[in-house]
Amino acid sequence: MVPACALDGLRDGLDERFTLTIVESDDRCRIIGSPAEIKDASAYLSRNGVSIA
Repeated sequence: MVPACALDGLRDGLDERFTLTIVESDDRCRIIGSPAEIKDASAYLSRNGVSIA
């Protein structure tokens, strides 16, 4: 789960690079995917300053 605003400017990159489903609810986003995709997407987000909770 991440705040929706944390993905501003990064969401297109996530969609292009990884096979994920991003569900937004109550100003938060849940990122859903295979364990391998989540691991790689988490690394991508971390490199861009976003912490996954």
